[in-house]
Amino acid sequence: MRYKSYSTIYLFAVLLFNSCEKKVRESVGQKPNVIVIMTDDQGYGDVAAHGNLVIKTPNLDRLYNESVRFTDFHVNPFCAPTRAALMTGRMSDRTHVRSTVYARNYLNKEETTMADFFKVSGYRTGHFGKWHLGQNYPYRPMDRGFESWVGHGDGGTGSSSDYWGNDKMNDHYYKNGKWSQFNGYGNDVFFNETLKFIEKNKKTPFFVYLATNIPHAPWNVLEEYYEEYNEVDGTKYKDWNKKKDFLSTITHFDQNLGKLRAYLRKNGLEKNTILIFLTDNGTSGGSTIFNAGMKGRKGSMYEGGHRVPFYLHWQDGGLDKGIDIKEFTAHIDLLPTLINLCDLKTPKRGHFKFDGQDLTPLLFKKKDVLKERYLIMHQQNALEIPVKGKNSLVATKKWRFINGKELYDIKADPSQKNNLIDEYPNVVKNLNKEYNAFWKSIAMEQNPYPLPIIGSGYDDETWLTPDSWIRDNEKLSTWDQSQVVVGVNGAGFWSVEISKKERYQFDVRRWPKELNCSLNSSLLESKISDVLRRGEKVDDYGYGKRFAKGGNSIKRPLITKVGLKVGDVYIEKEVKIDAVNALFEMELNTSSTHIQAWLIDSNNEKQGAYYVYAKLKKKISIKKEI
Repeated sequence: MRYKSYSTIYLFAVLLFNSCEKKVRESVGQKPNVIVIMTDDQGYGDVAAHGNLVIKTPNLDRLYNESVRFTDFHVNPFCAPTRAALMTGRMSDRTHVRSTVYARNYLNKEETTMADFFKVSGYRTGHFGKWHLGQNYPYRPMDRGFESWVGHGDGGTGSSSDYWGNDKMNDHYYKNGKWSQFNGYGNDVFFNETLKFIEKNKKTPFFVYLATNIPHAPWNVLEEYYEEYNEVDGTKYKDWNKKKDFLSTITHFDQNLGKLRAYLRKNGLEKNTILIFLTDNGTSGGSTIFNAGMKGRKGSMYEGGHRVPFYLHWQDGGLDKGIDIKEFTAHIDLLPTLINLCDLKTPKRGHFKFDGQDLTPLLFKKKDVLKERYLIMHQQNALEIPVKGKNSLVATKKWRFINGKELYDIKADPSQKNNLIDEYPNVVKNLNKEYNAFWKSIAMEQNPYPLPIIGSGYDDETWLTPDSWIRDNEKLSTWDQSQVVVGVNGAGFWSVEISKKERYQFDVRRWPKELNCSLNSSLLESKISDVLRRGEKVDDYGYGKRFAKGGNSIKRPLITKVGLKVGDVYIEKEVKIDAVNALFEMELNTSSTHIQAWLIDSNNEKQGAYYVYAKLKKKISIKKEI
C-alpha cells in the first residue's frame, strides 16, 4: 500500500507532539546534517568497546562512548537485503530484495528511498561506497535520490559486475554512472570523496550514506595496517594471517573514521551533524576471536548473523553521552526516525507503509518501549524459487523462532543453547501465525523480476552481467570473476524493459569490454594485486586465488557462432576465431522482455555468453536499390 502522505492519525499526533526532539530542532535552527556510515561484514564483536581484546578500534570506541547505543539492534544476515531495508524502512522481502546476486538484489523501482526524503527536504545527498541495489537505470543511486555517487553498483570487489581486476587499490568505481579510476586504497577513496562532498556542500544541510566495502573480502591490506597485529600472539587462532588481514581492514576503517570526525570538528560541523554507525550483517572473519557470546556469523539466522552495532551521535541534540538503549530495534527503524529528527518532507510520490518504528521517543526518553513487533526475514541467497520456512527467522523482544523448528528465549539464553520448541506450543503457534501472514502478504513466489530499462535516455548503455542472470541451473555460480575466468558452463536470461519502439544494438562478449579479449581467449597473464604485502601475490580469501593463474577458454572446439534472443526473436551470427564480440541490431517495440545470449562451438553446443551491452541505436535509413 502506498501512502501519499502520513495517515490522518499520524499527522494529528505530529501537530500535538510537543516533544523534546522538536524543541531541539527549533533551538538548533538549521536542520541537522546526517552521515550514515555502514561497514561491510563487521560484526557486533568486531569492536574493542564491546569486549574484543584483540582488535584496535580507538575511534569507534570513542564514538561508542559519545553515542546512544542500541544494544539489541538487528539487520539481515546478508548485505543487499540489509541495504534495502535501511533505505526504505521496510523489511527487505517486501522490497523484492532477497538475495545478493542473480537480479534479486535490485531494489523495487517503486520504493521511496531515504535519499528521496532528504532530497525533497532541501538536503544535498551523496552516496560513497557499496550500493548493491542495482547498477542499471532506474536502480542506480543517482536514480534513487542521490545527487553524487562514487562506488560499486552491484556486489563488491571482484564480482562479475565489478570493473575487471579491481582489488581495492587504484580501482575503477562508478562516478555518477561512469567508470572512473581512483588512486589509492578503496576505503580511503570513499572517505576522501565523502570529505570532498561535505566541503562542497557544508553551507547547506547534507545527507551522506557512506557504505565502505571493508572488511568484506578480498582482505587486501596495506603493509602498515597488517603490521598493527604483528605483536599479537596468534597461535590460539586458526588461520591467524587471515584473521590479521580481516582485523587490519577494520583498523584502517577506524583511522578514516577519526579523520572524518576531525574534519567535522575543524569545520564547525560536528555539533549539528547526526553521525550514525552500523554494520550490514554479522561478522565474516572475527567470530572465532570474539563474538560477544553470540551463536552464528554472517549468513546465519542465529543472533551472530544479524545483531550488529548501532551508534547515534548528535551533540546539538544532546545525544553525545554514552547511553545504552536495550529495546528491540532494527534497520527498518532508521528512516522513520530520521524523518522525525530532521523534519523531512514526504516526496510527491508518497511511500509504501513502513515496517519500522520511530525511535525518537526512546532517544529523548519520551517512552521506554516500542509497541509489540515481529521482525521476519529469510536467508535464501542463491535460490531462484523461494521456499516457505527455509532459513527463516521470526524475532521478538523475547523470542527467536528459527526455521519453524527452533525456539530460543533470547533474554534467558543469549547464546541460544536451549531449544524450547516443545515447551511453549502457544508461543510457537502465535509466531507461526505471524510468519504465515507475512509470507502471504509478500507473495514471495510471485515477486517480479527487476527490469533495467534499455534506451531510456538516462544512461548510454545497459550492462548485463552473469551475476544478474536468472539462471537455468541453481547449482552453477557465475557471480564472481574467478568463475568467469574458469568458464563455468552456465546460462541464464536477463529481464529488461525496452523503452520505446526503435532500433537497438546488442554487443555480446565472453569477457567485459575493459579486457578486450577474444571470445576464444583465456587470460594468459596473471593479475598481481596493486596491494603488495610481504612480497606475495594477495590471495582473495574466501574466493580462491582469482588471479594466481591464467584463465581458460570456455571449451574446445572453438567458438564459431554467437546467438542472441530478445523476446521471441533469435539471431545467430558467425564469428572469426579472434573476434572479441558479436554485434547485433534489432528493431524492437516497447515491451518487457527477456534477453539471452550464447557462445556456440563448431559442434553446435551452447554456453551462455557472460556479458551483453545494450543500447539505443538511431534508426538506419536504408535506401532502396533502383
